[in-house]
Amino acid sequence: MKILIVCSATNRQIAPFIKEQAESLLACGEMVEFYLIREKGIKGYLHALSGLKSKISTFRPNIIHAHYGLSGLLANLQRKVPVVTTFHGSDINDPRVLKWSRWAIRLSRYAIFVSQQAVEIANPRSRYSVLPCGVNTNRFFPVNKKIARQQLGWNDGEVYILFAGTHEVEVKNYPLASQAVRNIPGAQLVELKGFDRDGVNLALNAADVALMTSFTEGSPQFIKEAMACNCPVVSTDVGDVKQLTEGVDGCYITSFEVESVTSGLQEALRFASNKGRTVGREKIQQLGLTDNRIAGELIRIYQRCVHDEAKKQ
Repeated sequence: MKILIVCSATNRQIAPFIKEQAESLLACGEMVEFYLIREKGIKGYLHALSGLKSKISTFRPNIIHAHYGLSGLLANLQRKVPVVTTFHGSDINDPRVLKWSRWAIRLSRYAIFVSQQAVEIANPRSRYSVLPCGVNTNRFFPVNKKIARQQLGWNDGEVYILFAGTHEVEVKNYPLASQAVRNIPGAQLVELKGFDRDGVNLALNAADVALMTSFTEGSPQFIKEAMACNCPVVSTDVGDVKQLTEGVDGCYITSFEVESVTSGLQEALRFASNKGRTVGREKIQQLGLTDNRIAGELIRIYQRCVHDEAKKQ
């Protein structure tokens, strides 16, 4: 099958979870190419339409898989090729974008939501499923903490808390994380910035705790990748994090109060001191959130959409 992935790349980079999902489809033997939207805003997406039509003409895909609502809306401005759109969270949680995403939901042959919470907000009528992005468990795996710290140049005796993003991204709510970590004597808050994917794996293994204080999320890869590395987790109750971490000792859900996040960090650090690492990797595997399993589900959705399109003609 020939799959055309349509997504934004305004910073000249494809989001890692989209790129890795494409790699998992390639590993299944599918043909995959990208069409990248390089301008921001509605006008930027509209400017990309002629290029998209040209790409469709040359690649002749069987299916288009768009990522995020605006990309889905663009992809549906052509009606020759059926479109599957994945809604990742920010396109549903932000009311300014939700109105455009709802059009993409209506026009797409099939809609994928990464969490049940997003479904409840978007309220789709039909032709949808909940399917989070999978984790490449060959890329994210447990490494001895001491070895990981040596490779990163981190001090062996320090307390490191890895933050799920950078302070510049407002939705990640860095001020809450910073205030809570200041209450932990000697702890260092490390932003997830400047790491390549292998570096992220090392950082998750080197950190004592993975911390996410976001205002909103869909199905955050940071949490799933932390769990794949057996790293203790502290997170606000956003997206599907509670469902992901349920039953995993060393993972704690907090409110948006500084005291709650501080308490969660203290509990997680106490767990790390006594027991070391979690069994989060086992939970990810139990939930079927590996990239190859998710790729198989996607291929079945594509095949169904192509079949339905053929019946129409």
